[in-house]
Amino acid sequence: MKQQHEPLTKENVDFFLDITDQVCPLTFVRTKLLIEKMSPGQIAEVRLQGVEPLENVPRSVRDQGDTVISLEPEDPGQEPHGIHRLLIKKS
Repeated sequence: MKQQHEPLTKENVDFFLDITDQVCPLTFVRTKLLIEKMSPGQIAEVRLQGVEPLENVPRSVRDQGDTVISLEPEDPGQEPHGIHRLLIKKS
């Protein structure tokens, strides 16, 4: 039997971090510090923007063994490097 997963909502997110005003490498440093506080299986939402953070933060999260659930623009009509919502699951 195939399991159905409920879509993630704000109520399913355990931690929230807004790094839209940060630049690399601080974007991943702040994200990594948040992940270190989390327990395995917990979910964090990170708001980020800009070319480097959008490329580097998800890659670094995967490199350290955690899961990127999704990376989606907050507003689908915005510019490509505008504010995005990154959902991370601690492994």
